[in-house]
Amino acid sequence: MENWKKALLVGSAGAAAVCFAKGKRPAGVIAAGIGLVVLAAEYPRAFDQIANMTPGPLGRGLRLVEFVSNAGQKFIDGTDHQLEPMSDYEA
Repeated sequence: MENWKKALLVGSAGAAAVCFAKGKRPAGVIAAGIGLVVLAAEYPRAFDQIANMTPGPLGRGLRLVEFVSNAGQKFIDGTDHQLEPMSDYEA
């Protein structure tokens, strides 16, 4: 894992812990979600196994995080953001 990913993971976990301790649950969930997306992008197979074993709403949420991380990885790799020229556009 690259250093910036480790820093992002530790920072999001710390921010989530502080937010939960202060009673700011929505901000804590968002910070924890950022950490989960980083983990899902780094270890997609392990994350997929965990998401499939987890029942109920938590499992659906983990599968959503996996979907977002896959989409983000495709965007970073450059496979999904190729723009087609518009033929009817006038300058």
